[in-house]
Amino acid sequence: MNITVAGVGYVGLAQAVLLAQHNTVTAVTTTPAKAENINRGVSPIADAEITDFLRTKPLALTATVDAGQAYRTADVVIIATPTDYDPERQIFNTATVEAVLSLVGRVNPGALVVIKSTVPVGYTERIVGRFGCRRLLFSPEFLREGRALYDNLHPSRIVVGRPHGGTATEADARLFAALLQQGAAEQDIPTLYPNATEAEAIKLFANTYLAVRVSYFNELDTYCELKGLDTRQVIDGVCLDPRIGAHYNNPSFGYGGYCLPKDTRQLVANFGDIPNRIISAAVTANDERKDHIARQILRKAAGGVVGVYRLTMKADSDNFRESSIRGVIERLRRAGASVVIYEPTLRAASFDGLPVIASLTEFKRMAAVIVANRAESALAGCHKSCKDIVDCAGTLLLHRLSGALCHTGACQQIKRITAEGRVSLQPQLLVNMRRKLLRHLVFAMYDKNALRLRVKHAHPFSQLVHVRVAADSRKVLDLRLHLDRLAKELHFLCPV
Repeated sequence: MNITVAGVGYVGLAQAVLLAQHNTVTAVTTTPAKAENINRGVSPIADAEITDFLRTKPLALTATVDAGQAYRTADVVIIATPTDYDPERQIFNTATVEAVLSLVGRVNPGALVVIKSTVPVGYTERIVGRFGCRRLLFSPEFLREGRALYDNLHPSRIVVGRPHGGTATEADARLFAALLQQGAAEQDIPTLYPNATEAEAIKLFANTYLAVRVSYFNELDTYCELKGLDTRQVIDGVCLDPRIGAHYNNPSFGYGGYCLPKDTRQLVANFGDIPNRIISAAVTANDERKDHIARQILRKAAGGVVGVYRLTMKADSDNFRESSIRGVIERLRRAGASVVIYEPTLRAASFDGLPVIASLTEFKRMAAVIVANRAESALAGCHKSCKDIVDCAGTLLLHRLSGALCHTGACQQIKRITAEGRVSLQPQLLVNMRRKLLRHLVFAMYDKNALRLRVKHAHPFSQLVHVRVAADSRKVLDLRLHLDRLAKELHFLCPV
């Protein structure tokens, strides 16, 4: 069978590779370089299974930029083009889908057309026949970015919906389902044949449930963090209930990526005047989580440079479109924080107006706090001079310690505070302090003009000590602190 797939993103390319195992498939893209790469067996996206299949499997797959010719000879056309959410119109922008439908309607109106792109509930039924395509199906995808082909090879379910008013038959729906089943590595895959509007609702409600679940565990994590509880202990205890399950439960910066943010907003818009609380709350909770993460980063950075390690939201991914960390970055910028980025997939010197640091070593040197979505081996070199604070999500905040209160002379002078409440130290005394990790009590940062030293307490309501050094190094430090809060910490910081 001749199949044409419009779009070579995660959805489209995964479909093309899956079906090219047993059919002749043409993948249509608007980017010549992507077509050339696919034809050379090189994946234009980061997906381990797609990369492996293109390189090693005997696929009947060709990529082209000649859409008209590809559609003209197709028995089945699969539309997998992007449908971004338009916040002003509060609806998916389906222009790319309609462009494909228009062309197919002109050159091959009898083809079976399957929409894989995510669309608003009721969309397929509304556009049947409008673009010359009446033999129309909607079949939602359920895949993870970076594991798109794997999820097609091992699908949780297959859903194929027919719209009222179209000419697609039940046999057409079963034909397309059979094509997906044939390419899969699994047997006896649960397969549903609802109408198209129900299939569209299945897609949006499934993704919104995932967003609600993410938001739930994020709020649990926020509560535990501010109450001094071990998040992982609480999550493990909650998730041992088989009705809840120990999966999809890692707290994070918030849900992000291409699907969940836009799908939740679209579903809220689809509700319209229909009463809802949970669906709308998922969107609000996600914004609040990013607000909370940004506040915590600002508190820990204490005026220093915030380094963002990777924009990609998932391991082994090269896509950071709508990555949740970008929402956090925007909040940091609005608060006036200085932010730098380390993202090796970027070649430009800046991203969205922020400096991109090409050297990881230089990035580590510049950053007072490094924010990462997960602990990675590339950050292991920080451990000798940084304190790791890792939450159960793998969020990593590295506090770079340029110096620590461990020098004997410094300890002796600081202890004078208990008697006088005020102390003056020579700048070089701090400069010569040897490095030492002091749990999460000390933060120190050097810059060209000044030294700022802040001593933080483990208790969230404890006082913060500010030490400022004038650019003129001959001037002494004026150290003021609240002795009642710091007394117990001094013995830990400066043991006799």
